[in-house]
Amino acid sequence: MTDFDTAPPAALSPDPLSAARALDAADPLAAFRSRFAGIDDGSSAVTAYFDGNSLGRPTRASIDRIQRFLVEGWGDRLIRGWDEEWMELPFAIGDDLGRAALGAAAGQTFIGDSTTVLLYKLARAAVDSLPERSEIVLDTDNFPTDRYLLDGIARERGLRLVWIEADTEAGVTAEQVAAVVGPQTALVVLSHVAYRSGFLADLHTITRIVHDAGALVLWDLCHSAGSVPVELDAADVDLAVGCTYKYLNGGPGSPAFGYVNARLIPHISQPIQGWMGARDVFLMGPEYVPADSIRRFLSGTPPIVGMLAMRDTIAMIEEAGIAAVRAKSVALTEFAVALADEWLTPLGVTLASPRDPERRGGHITLSHPAMREVTALLWQRDVIPDYRDPDGLRVGLSPLSTGFEEVCTGMAAVRDALGELTHD
Repeated sequence: MTDFDTAPPAALSPDPLSAARALDAADPLAAFRSRFAGIDDGSSAVTAYFDGNSLGRPTRASIDRIQRFLVEGWGDRLIRGWDEEWMELPFAIGDDLGRAALGAAAGQTFIGDSTTVLLYKLARAAVDSLPERSEIVLDTDNFPTDRYLLDGIARERGLRLVWIEADTEAGVTAEQVAAVVGPQTALVVLSHVAYRSGFLADLHTITRIVHDAGALVLWDLCHSAGSVPVELDAADVDLAVGCTYKYLNGGPGSPAFGYVNARLIPHISQPIQGWMGARDVFLMGPEYVPADSIRRFLSGTPPIVGMLAMRDTIAMIEEAGIAAVRAKSVALTEFAVALADEWLTPLGVTLASPRDPERRGGHITLSHPAMREVTALLWQRDVIPDYRDPDGLRVGLSPLSTGFEEVCTGMAAVRDALGELTHD
């Protein structure tokens, strides 16, 4: 794909809409927008969608794929589908995702349970593999599921939680990690992109620091997979988990993915031992013997229907190239920041995200005491951001499905709604 000029126009005034249209015209990924349902065909009532980092739009291909599966794959092949394709689908899609977006060689990525369940499996496997160590490191601003789950594991295994105090408008730095890891650290669990601020952590450096302390690291990739290049193998990451309904467009509740570094697969055991993780799935013997491969991290029957839709977005990411996707993501957020500076700063709005795009993922957060009310009003007007405490309106821009004119229209709606509510 052609490189994208990530710099926003030097001056948006007096016509930001023309600037947006010029950026759309120059966008080498613009054609991908027509592959999503509700875009360019008048079928969607949504004027601007700013929540692609919570739930991505469906692709047209996935609608066709799921309908075809119901009639042919399930309806025609019936149970034969397990032998013909379904048993290996979690690993086939995992390999595709690893190659397209995660920098992971084959045999290390799988599609499985929910994010929460996969986090539990891999975190428990990690701490159990280092029984002589007694601490889990995490941060105060990580997503609630990560914090709640690790608290439960700590109580379950008699471990101590070591907290990094994270800036809610930034994120966890390598220096902070280096200050707390040590000989008792078993596991460090961090988000690659912070869910609140969009802060992009230094995955390579932090992973090296954790390894120098003799510990393992588990990265939460929920807000980076599909929008930010992830180099799991190159960074020698131990473990990773991410959801698939954001930038991968897998649909509501689509199953998460897990990554286990090949060097660890033979040496760690996950705690939810189910028949699908057995060495011989259909032996059904009296004792559990785990598979030698990444299959050992499965538990129950794979949710086949739930993992179909993500295949088409993964293929698009591979077609576009994750570097081009990232360049478009940076251009979108830079444009949104420029509009916020021009339109919203005079209304008292502050940027609660890193201003440096190299330290930012695919979304920005705009802070103002009225943002909860602004979000509710915008939803009534078919402009869809989301709200996160404290006082944050989150603008999530999915690179393959979002255009610059859409960003301009949505940011103007934010400006107008805030002005009405504050009488400014």
